[in-house]
This record gives sequence, structure tokens and C-alpha cells, in this order.
Amino acid sequence: MAKQSSSTIALNKRAKFEFHLEERLEAGIALEGWEVKALRAGKIQFGDSYVLLKNGEAFLFGCLITPLPTASTHVNPDPTRTRRLLLHRREIDRLIGLVERKGQTIVPTAMYWKQGKVKVEIAVASGKKQHDKRRAQKEKDWQRQKARILKSG
Repeated sequence: MAKQSSSTIALNKRAKFEFHLEERLEAGIALEGWEVKALRAGKIQFGDSYVLLKNGEAFLFGCLITPLPTASTHVNPDPTRTRRLLLHRREIDRLIGLVERKGQTIVPTAMYWKQGKVKVEIAVASGKKQHDKRRAQKEKDWQRQKARILKSG
């Protein structure tokens, strides 16, 4: 198998802006064959996705994987289907506790290849208030301006 130049499939940049990310976990994901082919081609929209815990299992909602036009003719692909995340029982129980007791949420932050398998990085997060988002944007603009000044000076 040829070594790919980058193992990252997709990043959820909005998650960092919308939430305070606290704890990160790596989860496997149950995919169908046509989805893996589409991921290799980079046909994924990851920004509006979220993780839901129910019946002791974790599911990824809102992740759009666009099927390739060369996908098999006997398969009827559903681009927005709910995909199961593969986690250990202890991890799921701990996440359920954090979500139910502390009122936190779980968001996917990245999708990448690891040893030929697709992995999803999920983060336990709490929502940012509007003033926190403004402060983060102001800090980002200042860092960019500072880098510009140092570069020209």
C-alpha cells in the first residue's frame, strides 16, 4: 500500500470556534465500502456534524460523505446516514456521565487515516458565549497583524 502524503481526511475548524474543547478521544467509525472510497477522494463535509449517545452506543450525525459517480450500481448510497462510532464501553460510559451530569456536548474535530483505518477524533466540549467568540476572533486578528509587522520590519 502506498504511503499517503497526509493522513488527515477532514478537520472541523468550526468546532474550535464554537466550543471550548476540553478532552479529546480517538474513535473508530463503521463505514461501508463506497464511503471509504469517497473518503480517499476527499468527498466529505464535516462541519455540521455532532455525536449523539443513545442505548449505550455513540453515533455520528450530520456528516455528509458524497458518493463517487463510479460507486457500485447495486448499492443505493445514503450520503447523510448515521454512522456508528467504535469506542470501548468504559469510554462510552464516561462520555454519557459527562454529557448528562455536566451538560457538555461531544463534537467531532478531525477525521484521519491510522494504519489503513479511518479514525475520528472527538472532543468533550462546552459551548462558547458570544463574547468569547469575539475575543477569540480579536486575538486571532492581532496574531496575524503582529506576524505581518514582524515580517515587514
